[in-house]
Amino acid sequence: MRRMSVLLDRLKRREILVADGALGTMLMGEGLQAGDCPEAIVLSRPKLLLEICDLYLQAGADILQTNTFGGSPLKLAEYGLQDQCETINRRAVELVREVAGTKAYVSASIGPTGKILQPYGDTAPAEVEQAFERQLKAILSAGPDLICIETMMDNQEAEIAIRTSKKLAPQTPVMATVTFEDSARGFFTMMGTDIRHVASSLSAAGADIVGSNCGNGLEKMLRIARELRNCTELPLAIQSNAGMPISQKGKLSYPETPEFFKKHVPELIHAGVSIIGGCCGTTPAHIQAIKEIVLARARKVTE
Repeated sequence: MRRMSVLLDRLKRREILVADGALGTMLMGEGLQAGDCPEAIVLSRPKLLLEICDLYLQAGADILQTNTFGGSPLKLAEYGLQDQCETINRRAVELVREVAGTKAYVSASIGPTGKILQPYGDTAPAEVEQAFERQLKAILSAGPDLICIETMMDNQEAEIAIRTSKKLAPQTPVMATVTFEDSARGFFTMMGTDIRHVASSLSAAGADIVGSNCGNGLEKMLRIARELRNCTELPLAIQSNAGMPISQKGKLSYPETPEFFKKHVPELIHAGVSIIGGCCGTTPAHIQAIKEIVLARARKVTE
């Protein structure tokens, strides 16, 4: 309880916290293949997850995320692993806690179920709620400091995840980040929801922190952050891709370097972002670049 409340207190004091970077990018660099279940690494190669978490901790991350993004039973069922839901989610939190200790917060990742909700798809909201409840009960049994509902493209699904988390653990902070697509009319989710409506609905559902991750490079994320700041007083979180991926000889590369991040992070801070981290393509070097800017800002504030 103390660690959980301290996190939000620090944000209220306008501290900037640094989240970690991409996990999938690191796992693919270590042999994860297309079609493999990333969450199964918790069982098959736990040492690898410990090593990646430690790299981000050493880079300066204040928040370390669990390998539970696709840990709902609906998503795990695609790999025939739905019966391992409890084991995978609980163990994932325990592994990150081993590395984090008292040096960083453990953030439990909750990603989309991969289902399209009614009336646009064939999945009932109640089924999605049951899936999130099962995943969250396993996660909460291991005591994370933060629930991170991320990469959401359907506002309704995000709201269900937030409400379920708050029902099961009302004192555990919830961070909800949505993925937006740029268009001639502005930024919208895949389901056609604009930033203002997203900010309002996430807040109403009970989110303590709102923001955006994935789908955009840093410059577009800056525009999203500015719009969000105009729509809500809640703390903001931004976890940008290292640009959009480029395919070269069957391999993906990302154009935005740690130096590029270092140049633009001050603008995110000026826009009022409280938690800054990375998504696809980012590495410990990107997180170290962010941390250097955050530390320099902190020194100026205290001078």
